[in-house]
Amino acid sequence: MAKAKLNKRTVDALTPPKSGQGFVWDTEIKGFGVRIGPTGTKTFVIQYMNKEGRIRRVKIGRFGVITVDQARDLAKIKLGEVAAGEDPAEEARRARKEMTVTELCDWYLTEARAGRILGRKNRPIKESSLAMDESRIKTHIKPLIGKRIARHLTIADVEAMQDDVKNHKTQKSRSGGRGGKATGGPGVAARCLGTIQAILGHARHKGLLSEHPTKGAKKLAGNKKTRRLSVAEIETLGKAMVYAEQQGVSPTGISVIKLLLLTGYRREEGQAMERSWVNPMGGFVAFPDTKTGGQIRAIGPEAIKVIVAQPQVAGNPHVFPATTGDGPFTAASACLQRICGFAGIVGVTPHTLRHTFASIAAELGFSELTIRAMLGHASQNVTQDYIHVDEALKLAVRRTSDEIAKLLAQGAAKLDRLRLVA
Repeated sequence: MAKAKLNKRTVDALTPPKSGQGFVWDTEIKGFGVRIGPTGTKTFVIQYMNKEGRIRRVKIGRFGVITVDQARDLAKIKLGEVAAGEDPAEEARRARKEMTVTELCDWYLTEARAGRILGRKNRPIKESSLAMDESRIKTHIKPLIGKRIARHLTIADVEAMQDDVKNHKTQKSRSGGRGGKATGGPGVAARCLGTIQAILGHARHKGLLSEHPTKGAKKLAGNKKTRRLSVAEIETLGKAMVYAEQQGVSPTGISVIKLLLLTGYRREEGQAMERSWVNPMGGFVAFPDTKTGGQIRAIGPEAIKVIVAQPQVAGNPHVFPATTGDGPFTAASACLQRICGFAGIVGVTPHTLRHTFASIAAELGFSELTIRAMLGHASQNVTQDYIHVDEALKLAVRRTSDEIAKLLAQGAAKLDRLRLVA
């Protein structure tokens, strides 16, 4: 039985046997090895004895698809499961044979939260994304197709599930506590189909399914939200912000709304911003993580004023701290609805403010490519040198922010005049 310390050099040097298959076992981790077939294919495996005293062997991954170090880490996890009394080979056999959609969804959530399933750019899937996946699984996918055997699913099955969600067959009334009611509809239906397709794809990649059973299913076209505030509505919102504060609406919430409008940041980025990320002199915010990864985003002086004006709370690192604990303020959406109620403006969400920022930038003559960078769509990695933040981009952000601040101020001034007349 050949033994060697497995690394890229030793695995690269392996030559195919004349017949059958050969194995080389790692000298550091007992039971971790690499198998090479007559065609030269090299596959990482683990070998162990289960509780019944039977020798089991499980494939981890093919060399070239995963590295030696990745295989070593996976081997440690699998052999740790063996030490805890589990049998990975038996679990894989059962999974391949008769795993239901419910069981597959539970497997996905467990593996993804452990960081063993990768999403965009080969990074672990974010908890916020998994929370949305879990909600769709629990509310729509499991009730409709949870009892089906995953490998027997057809394109017709998942497209029928999509139609049922679109037609509100899984609609539920609110049962108390936080959150609203599950209503379904076309948008939710399309996202549910996307979720189950992704889960099946991950299961295929991990060897739980021999093929993706519903590859090619058609997802409903979404209705892209394009609502944005007009110039008159921005002025009205400025007037309503002043009035809202007079009526006792949270000053912190109002400040979050103003910041989102002045920056085009996503709601989560604005609400959860930490003071240490903000560089007022450099004119940027260094987000360690966003929807598209870590980024450096330009920010204008008017938005910096909003940040600097926020009172600091000892022990809370956030620009907009919660009233209790050390977390961030989280009620921006509710605050925006109250302000819009005062203004008589309908159909507005925090994302509308992001669209509005982009719209004003376009009216000022900035290109689509520049606007995408302003919104954080372009690649601006957080590891880049802070000194080299694009000055042209900072100028574009500043001009856009200044224009929106001017419109808000004009609206606030109108309220002052009304007060004087009264």
